[in-house]
Amino acid sequence: MVGILATTLGAGIGFGVAAVGVPVVLGAAGFTAAGIAVGSVAAKIMSAAAIANGGGVAAGGTVAVLQSVGAAGLSAAAKTGMAAAGAALFALI
Repeated sequence: MVGILATTLGAGIGFGVAAVGVPVVLGAAGFTAAGIAVGSVAAKIMSAAAIANGGGVAAGGTVAVLQSVGAAGLSAAAKTGMAAAGAALFALI
């Protein structure tokens, strides 16, 4: 009985962390709905990516995807997948 309760609790925590935590962390890093925040971690990542790519940020690259998620949030399918993975991970812990 305790094992089932612990597994369920762990799955719930993992679901919450994955579904809610990821957009919050991205926003805090500077990937916002208004664009990449000046002086943020996101700005530093974007600068490094631009330097590595000869002055531009590649469409579909990591920076572009993170900015898209930061601006619009995750799709329902992405939230479901991340929440399931988080739930499975925390259920094992």
